[in-house]
Amino acid sequence: MILGRKPVILLLAVLFTAFCAFSFSALAQESTEEPEIDQGAVDDTEEDIEGLEKKLEREEGIKARYEGDLSRTQGAINATQYEINKTDALIEETEETISRKEQEVVDLNKRIEVQKEILSRLMQEMYYGTKEPLFNITIKQNGFSQMLGGEDYILTLENKINSVIGDIKDSKKNIKEDKEELEGEKDKHEGFLSVKQVQQQALLNEKAVTQSKIAKKEVTISEFNSKLSKLRSILSGFLGESYDASDIVDAVKFASKKTGVSKGFLMAMLDKESDLGRFTGACTYKNTRVKDSDKEEFKKICKELDYDYKKKKISCALSSGGYGGAMGVAQFMPTTWAWGSYPSQISAITGHNPADPWNLMDGVVGMALKLERAGGDKKSGERSAAMIYYCGSDHPAETYPGRIASCNNYADTVISWSDGYDDFF
Repeated sequence: MILGRKPVILLLAVLFTAFCAFSFSALAQESTEEPEIDQGAVDDTEEDIEGLEKKLEREEGIKARYEGDLSRTQGAINATQYEINKTDALIEETEETISRKEQEVVDLNKRIEVQKEILSRLMQEMYYGTKEPLFNITIKQNGFSQMLGGEDYILTLENKINSVIGDIKDSKKNIKEDKEELEGEKDKHEGFLSVKQVQQQALLNEKAVTQSKIAKKEVTISEFNSKLSKLRSILSGFLGESYDASDIVDAVKFASKKTGVSKGFLMAMLDKESDLGRFTGACTYKNTRVKDSDKEEFKKICKELDYDYKKKKISCALSSGGYGGAMGVAQFMPTTWAWGSYPSQISAITGHNPADPWNLMDGVVGMALKLERAGGDKKSGERSAAMIYYCGSDHPAETYPGRIASCNNYADTVISWSDGYDDFF
């Protein structure tokens, strides 16, 4: 099993668009002679791949952080633009109000002039009616009323005019005060607008820098992916059988329909277990460590399927320890395959009797059945099912240093990849 690889959905999309671009043969026939495997070359290439995958994961993590920064910056830009638009509207509204106030002052000045004109004519009428100079009229003790005697209507008119003029002056004063207040508010709005515009420019500069960083990381990631593709191509020359991409998609759709396990989840599991069938095994039971129980069941399975167990490919044990022996695209261990009653269930679904772990359809259906048993047919149960598939339990024991962490990492990776495959489907 190849661990620690983060899938590149873009490359997968290209793979499935081309479908037959690589034209891997399904279930290539075994050589009549015992194959000689350069295990050192396999180990070296796998180490190179693992190292490059770690670098790729690190770069993708940095890129993801940059993208998060970009998203937050864009959010701040949007918020700042909202404040700018809002302030612009307030300034425009204030300017319109000030303009109305100025027009009101103009109108009031006109009214004052009209009232003054009326008062002037009234005073002229009073003067010509009494034949006295206007100065004498104004200094008399009893004013206009005594001068006019019984002409009360003139006095009433005078009082009304004076009252109107007073009201107009008061209104003019209030309008002037309102205008000054509005101009002060306008100045505040313009100051706030200036600050926001400066902030927005700074955010736009920050956005441009972050976008540049993301672009550089994308170039680096692309280069790493290209190198990984070459390394995997080299490794595939050392390893066992692999499958055509379109056949994998068809098998996944079929198994998903029969078991209820999502297509994206199945693809992620296949990707994690065998790199979508590319790395199904490079060893035989003779040149890798296999448990005795698995070895016995392996021989039985090969006998039933009429395979030469000495030549049939299985997964290699890791150089760091543990056991090999996993079979086919779904990487079933022989005891799991045999003791879990999978062959009969698979045969009932695919019609292949006996079921064959190296057959693409049987292997994918077997994987789907195992995940379904573990609750993987529900979205909420996928992570637990992935851990059970790999570690035998969703609460694994620390039987060797780092086992729990490895199990958790496996499940987390599968769930992360599953989301990408969901988008593909």
